[in-house]
Amino acid sequence: FALLVTLHLFPLVHSPSQFSSLKLHKQSSIVSHNVLRAASPLGRYTTLSDTYSGTSELADLDWDNLGFGFLSTDYMYVMKCPQGGKFSNGELQCFGNIELSPSAGVLNYGQGLFEGLKAYRKEDGNMLLFRPEENALWMRMVAERMCMPSPSVDQFVEAVKATVLANRRWVPPPGEGSLYLRPLLMGSGAVLGLAPAPEYTFLIYVSPVGNYFKEGVAPINLIVEHELHRATPSGTGGVKTIGNYAVVLKAQSAAKAKGYSDVLYLDCVHKRYLEEVSSCNIFVVKDNIIATPSISGTILPGITRKSIIDVARSQGFQVEERQVSVDELLDADEVFCTGTAVVVSPVGSITYLGKRVSYGDSGTGVVSRQLYSVLTRLQMGLIEDTMDWTIELR
Repeated sequence: FALLVTLHLFPLVHSPSQFSSLKLHKQSSIVSHNVLRAASPLGRYTTLSDTYSGTSELADLDWDNLGFGFLSTDYMYVMKCPQGGKFSNGELQCFGNIELSPSAGVLNYGQGLFEGLKAYRKEDGNMLLFRPEENALWMRMVAERMCMPSPSVDQFVEAVKATVLANRRWVPPPGEGSLYLRPLLMGSGAVLGLAPAPEYTFLIYVSPVGNYFKEGVAPINLIVEHELHRATPSGTGGVKTIGNYAVVLKAQSAAKAKGYSDVLYLDCVHKRYLEEVSSCNIFVVKDNIIATPSISGTILPGITRKSIIDVARSQGFQVEERQVSVDELLDADEVFCTGTAVVVSPVGSITYLGKRVSYGDSGTGVVSRQLYSVLTRLQMGLIEDTMDWTIELR
């Protein structure tokens, strides 16, 4: 596996017990290698580094108290592509730091994007992926907008499968959380003038996670931001580029300092139509109608958003994708957010221009509870997947 830009990978060891575990893994690498190849589609796109070893032994973590924070795991997936070329075979390598030129396109001009998806453990020990082909298709679309090559759908899905299987001991027990996967695509080649990078790196790392908000599945409290904006028409607000997220940090930090969970943004033209929360989509419920802002170039078309719309319609709700005004928000029966990280998060209150509106009795709303239950039970394999959305890994 030839690297066109030097890539240094160092296993991260956090405790003596983990060090011993890693040593044990290396001693049994041949057996583990065969087990993984027999159990997973590591086929034509993936190779294993010499340092690879695998184990199904569950990691020693406090699974009951997982938050949404980064924990280093065992392996990551790396694949390279020269400008004008195609991605070659990827490789599972020990998780660790990477070395980039100070002139890398991603560092100088933000030529990079990312995705997010999860793996869940079933009661029988097998694992489920949720719609990874959708992430693959979306990455290809976003990459085109950012003048970047991207892995094929088959390469992406195979890389996801291989990365989960290599890190299977970090997939939480059923009901204790999920394994979050972060696929990255970045301009890793050196470039000085403003231009597409001469080389690209596709990388997947993982981390076991619990709930995104500290409130868990309890209602969150949002404040509507009417001065700062996260996206502008004809910009990149509708694609998952790395630069889209730093712009929300100032408003988000100020909101959290005042006790709010997060920020809800308005459109930058009229300043009265809902866009999205910092990292998730917003839904407004009135009677049997669920409304969510339509995809118009400034809103991310999240895969969880898309899935919730389908689930809601299958449950008999009328779903409308259109402009949703802040007045409708304040008059709603119920409000909730969706996203890969949050799944479905009920909103307990909205504060707008100093006015606070609470929903229901500050408990989880009936609609959001129903949709959350259906979607998460499907993701965890607790109900039949009639949508054909999940992929099982053994």
